[in-house]
Amino acid sequence: MTENDFLPLAYTNTVETGTATYKSPSNIALVKYWGKKENQLPQNPSISFTLDACATTTTVSFRKLENKSVDFSFDLWFEGSQKEDFKPKISTFLARIEAYLPFLKEYHFKIETSNSFPHSSGIASSASGMSALALCLMELERKLVSTMTADFFTKKASFLSRLGSGSACRSIEGAIVQWGSHGKTQGSSDLYGIKYPYEVHDNFKNFHDTILLVDKGQKQVSSTVGHNLMHNHPFAVERFKQAHDNLDKLITVFKTGDLNEFIKIVESEALTLHAMMMTSLPYFILMKPNTLEIINKIWAFREKTGSNVCFTLDAGANVHVLYPENEKQEIYQFITSELLVYCENQQYICDRIGLGARLMNN
Repeated sequence: MTENDFLPLAYTNTVETGTATYKSPSNIALVKYWGKKENQLPQNPSISFTLDACATTTTVSFRKLENKSVDFSFDLWFEGSQKEDFKPKISTFLARIEAYLPFLKEYHFKIETSNSFPHSSGIASSASGMSALALCLMELERKLVSTMTADFFTKKASFLSRLGSGSACRSIEGAIVQWGSHGKTQGSSDLYGIKYPYEVHDNFKNFHDTILLVDKGQKQVSSTVGHNLMHNHPFAVERFKQAHDNLDKLITVFKTGDLNEFIKIVESEALTLHAMMMTSLPYFILMKPNTLEIINKIWAFREKTGSNVCFTLDAGANVHVLYPENEKQEIYQFITSELLVYCENQQYICDRIGLGARLMNN
């Protein structure tokens, strides 16, 4: 498919008013997306676990205007309060997707959104927030186009989500989602995420992710700035090749249930992400001393017990502790007794792999 496939033909139905509510999860990348081209297209493919507990619920109420508006007409509510400072980001998103949803200036929208995790927790909400909003808007378009298939709906929702936040396209559907063209993954695309199409061993079902909140402060560097630092990065070409190679390896890992190889890939990817930031110009160190303390504790625990616990990182100081279902009691005890001391206010969020976004009403 190309971008043109998401340009709509003439709408066949008329819709005056309505509402749509979606609950959309965040995700944590195993193979990291770092570096992008124009239009939020990735420099390398990525794959992620879809999280269940870290989710955004968004309701969009829409009312058709008597005349098409010059600007986008919407009110934005977050956690029950109007948020004017959030509106510029939404306006930018709507401008990016207007060509694909040309009805946007024909309606007034009331957007009400809330997170299942604290807003100040240090957990990025762009993936869950943008995907939930894109799904609500797609629900309106589905009412305008009576012939829309479920497959097209999913692909276009992911496509639109990507234009708001790259990682948001991995929050639409599936427990494991891949985004970006990859030679060995059938159906993969830079335009949208796809449900991982190959066999997944039971070892990777019901996987857990406990997010240790090391630093809840504002990001030292925005994702957009960070991605742009990959342009002319001295190690960029090798990094992009590494991502393809690791996705090749994961096909076998997911099929066979090889947890040892999974750990090597996931932890290497996390450290590579931070290595790219530390070797860019300007350069950044986003890990904190307590991030390193947690990593060393995990390594020591794994060496001592033979556990399959491992870690990954996003573009910040917080640590995602990953472990299989059959080790959850042992790992939870390890986290509470040895790792919480390194967390800000001893805060953490327990999560597990989910299945993607859900329609909450009709």
